[in-house]
Amino acid sequence: MNVFVLALVVLVMLVILRSIKVVPQQNAYVVERLGKFHEVLQPGINFIIPFFDRVAYKHSLKEVALDIPEQVCITKDNVQVAVDGVVFIQVVDGMKASYGISNYKFAVIQLAQTTMRSEIGKIDLDKTFEERMNINRLVVASIDEASIGWGVKILRYEIKNITPPKTVLNAMEKQMQAEREKRAVILQSEGEKQSAINLAEGQKQKVVLESEALQQRQINEAAGQAEAIRAVAEATADGIRSVAKAIQSEGGMEAVQLRVAENLVEQFGKLAKTNNTLILPANFADMGSMISAAMTVVKNQQQTPSKNS
Repeated sequence: MNVFVLALVVLVMLVILRSIKVVPQQNAYVVERLGKFHEVLQPGINFIIPFFDRVAYKHSLKEVALDIPEQVCITKDNVQVAVDGVVFIQVVDGMKASYGISNYKFAVIQLAQTTMRSEIGKIDLDKTFEERMNINRLVVASIDEASIGWGVKILRYEIKNITPPKTVLNAMEKQMQAEREKRAVILQSEGEKQSAINLAEGQKQKVVLESEALQQRQINEAAGQAEAIRAVAEATADGIRSVAKAIQSEGGMEAVQLRVAENLVEQFGKLAKTNNTLILPANFADMGSMISAAMTVVKNQQQTPSKNS
């Protein structure tokens, strides 16, 4: 009797344990009842009918990264390149992931490889590195369209490596080296051209500035000479006016006579020192008459302005 009770208790506990299913977060359990799809258990505690229901499939709803093995692709210009990548997928429908395809991971990898070969074959080798983002987008769109019935969402695809043959790599390296040398020569010539332009512009500005400086110098010198001539003329005029005024004053004529006599004697004295031959006026002995003649000229010069006035 005790054995029967114990067996009954064990059976009840077994039934209870088999009827309770705890689903972890970000997981989906697919339940079949008598071999037919029944429901998808959500995260948390769920109850099923023991011996009738069973968990047939367990799927993780987390994002999963699948490595795409390296494969050889032929570009549009018939160059073989080795390409590998990684695709990121996520199960969004547990029922379709269980019954829509037998192995969605294998299918995604195969579809990614075939799509990659197709897209690489549409472009030249030189553009494969430039078009990586576009290729990734096309692969995602192609796989995502095909996986609608698989309950899987293709999040993104990334090309990890594109490896051309060694001969192509050497040719590309030489091409890049030639291109760099070409750019260096162009930059050097541009620098020399700009330097020549700068030198010519500097020389031009130098000549212009020197001509402007010379012109300004000549203007300043002319202005200075004019000012000097004007000052000399004014000083001469002032001196003449002072002399004229002094002559008209008392004793002025006597002073002029004395000055004329002194200058006459002085000039003849100098003439005697510098020349061996002298031509003297006939009345040179009569110094008084010569002075009188000079004074007559002075008086006539004084009377002339008064008559004109």
